[in-house]
Order: sequence, then C-alpha cells, then structure tokens
Amino acid sequence: MKIGFIGTGNMGSALVKAAIKSVGGDSIYLADANNEKARVLSDVLKANLSDNKYIAENCDYIFLGVKPQVLSNMLSEIKGFLKNRKDKVVLVSMAAGVKIEKIEKMADGRYPIIRIMPNMPVAIGEGMTLICSNDLVSEDNKNYFAELMKYSGKTDFIDEKLIDAASAVSGCGPAFCYMFLDSLADGGVECGLPKDKALLYAMQTLIGSSKMLDETKEHPSKLKDMVTSPGGSTIKGVHALEKGKFRASVIDAVCDSYKKTVELGKD
Repeated sequence: MKIGFIGTGNMGSALVKAAIKSVGGDSIYLADANNEKARVLSDVLKANLSDNKYIAENCDYIFLGVKPQVLSNMLSEIKGFLKNRKDKVVLVSMAAGVKIEKIEKMADGRYPIIRIMPNMPVAIGEGMTLICSNDLVSEDNKNYFAELMKYSGKTDFIDEKLIDAASAVSGCGPAFCYMFLDSLADGGVECGLPKDKALLYAMQTLIGSSKMLDETKEHPSKLKDMVTSPGGSTIKGVHALEKGKFRASVIDAVCDSYKKTVELGKD
C-alpha cells in the first residue's frame, strides 16, 4: 500500500508521524503547496517527497490535509488523475465541516471516502480521531485504516451527522484544556509557586484525573464529589468556579466551535 498526504501542516504532519509507525517511511508520500515544508518533513521522517499528481495517480489512500477553503481547488487539480485510475483509491478528508457528499461533488466522482476529525495529540499517540465514511468504503478499507492509525491514539466510528458536534469536543477541546491548565498553574503562581512547578503539578493533575475517569468509568460528577469534603478547601474552589460560570462558559465554547465548524462546511 502507498499512502499519500497532500498537505503537511500541523494536523497532516501529526497523522504522518502516526502512520509511519505502522507502515514505515517507504510507503509514505508527502506533498504540500509549500514544497520546502514537505521536504523538511520527508527528510526528518525518512518518507518520500512527492507531488499532488504522483499521489493522485499512485497512492492507495490519499489524505486530503488542506483547509476547507482550499479543498475544492485542490480536488479540481487532481480529479482528472483520479478519474483515469483503474484501481480503487480511498480518499481521506480531514476538512472541518465538509460533508462526504460535498467532497464527492468536488472530486467529480464517487470514490470510497473516509472523513476524519483527529486532534493534535495524535502526534504523540494519545489523540482522538473521529471517523465516518460513505457506502463505498469496505470493511477491509476500514480495518486497514484502523491499523494505519493505531499509533495515533483512540479512534471511533460515528454517524456523519454527529461528527461536527463531536469534533467541537475532541478537535477544539485541546485548546480549551491548555487554557484551563495554564490558568490552573497561574493560580498556583499567585499563591507563591514558581511557574515551572505549578505547570508540572497542573499537567499531572489533568493526566491523572483523565486516567482515573477512564479506568473507573465513574461519572465525572461522582469523582468530583469524592474530592470535595464538606466545608473543605475544594468545595470553596468549586463554588468560585460556579460563580464565574465556568461550566456554562465551557459549554458555550463547545457550542460556538460547533457552529463555526458547520459554517466552514458551507463555504
């Protein structure tokens, strides 16, 4: 199998790093509008520097790692090469908000299409990748793709009508987590801690809390209640967060991100 990546930005590069652990650099072909960016990545990862034409004509799976606003033009450039192929090619889109049906129209043909929404931690093997597909994607295609992405973290197949909402949680969520982590550390700084130590404590607290939730399968509210002793320090802090509309602000952040994702798909 030859795996092509058109677009080697932050997310494209993160997926390349995960895929290389599965199939090795010899099977990976990289192209980008900024050829120097693709060249540097190919040198570092020992992958093949390529171009859109070669990838469209030869690769079995093609990751379309470009922004939603650029996707139409890029597919216009390669659709003729795709149409001339005798074998089946699987297109993998990560364009936020762009539905599979719209991708088919842009590509001017019906191809097996896998639509994914990964998040940035895929680069270190701790990501969350949401997956949906059209009816031309076979079980073998799905199984191979899952194997290809096994070093990226967790994957989950979801109905396409839910993928934009899901991506507002897992795709945009890391930014919200980093903001919370930095704020948690800054609180420690205000109380007298050096920033490096405050960051370490905040980071490990988020890691440990997430792992405990995953392992115990308890509801987050129950775990929160286990920390909040009657009349103690933690409930005082929880009260402060509630006064600041912490939960409402997080819900608003997810909902606003979802609305923007839907808008991007309409452009």
